[in-house]
Amino acid sequence: MAEVADKQATANPEAADVDGRPIIELVDVYKRFGDLHVLRGINVRLNKGETTVIIGESGAGKSVVLKHIVGLLDPEKGEVRYRGQVIGGMKRRALTELRTHFGYLFQMSALFDSLTVEENLAFPLVEHRKLAEARIKEIVAQKLSMVGLDGIQSKKPADLSGGQRKRVALARAIALDPEVILYDEPTTGLDPPRADVINELIIKLKQETGATSIVVTHDMASANKVADRILMLLEGRFIFDGTPAELTGTDDERVRDFVQGRASREDMMSLQRKG
Repeated sequence: MAEVADKQATANPEAADVDGRPIIELVDVYKRFGDLHVLRGINVRLNKGETTVIIGESGAGKSVVLKHIVGLLDPEKGEVRYRGQVIGGMKRRALTELRTHFGYLFQMSALFDSLTVEENLAFPLVEHRKLAEARIKEIVAQKLSMVGLDGIQSKKPADLSGGQRKRVALARAIALDPEVILYDEPTTGLDPPRADVINELIIKLKQETGATSIVVTHDMASANKVADRILMLLEGRFIFDGTPAELTGTDDERVRDFVQGRASREDMMSLQRKG
């Protein structure tokens, strides 16, 4: 399956890093939890400035891939690299510094309920930057403005709608001007119009910041709208790697079933046996 993922890595040489390397690489990555084998030899190279969407069934390991990229999990075998630097096994201080280059939008937003919106956004700035209070307030206002929410600094997360919480969490994710933004199911729990606001923001942030984006989702409308490249994860490996147009035209029945929301042949046979 390495060939499936690698074919896109050199498709756009100008999108590679300045030294010719992709910005992120996963090389023969394996991960299991007990007897559950989640990743079975992942190989993928991600280009600078592109939006890559990872699709797949619930429990396929999509979020596990994200956690490896940001160093929240270490592979049992293989390597994860950022700008050629191996992430796994880094010392705490070096890993903390590396993570300032990443923004992470968590699936459930993960805002601090006891803090105001302003305090939530200020948190990474206070932790990682030595800035005057006035400058922090300025950055908070700027990031909220980028997601269309400047003026709500004094509100608490409980005072916000689900869509607003997602947008505040996204503003916090970009507080440090990250080079890579990771989106874990960014439209989950939102109605279609609110979900599309998030899609538009993903596109806007790519255009305005040039960030490399990695989006995990099972929302095909979102995937097709924001992606430059789509990967499908199944049984621990990437079985598809291509553009949204190539996804639509694929002849892989497993991919077509997922994209069209159909039960797989194996699932149908299992249901018939149980009946």
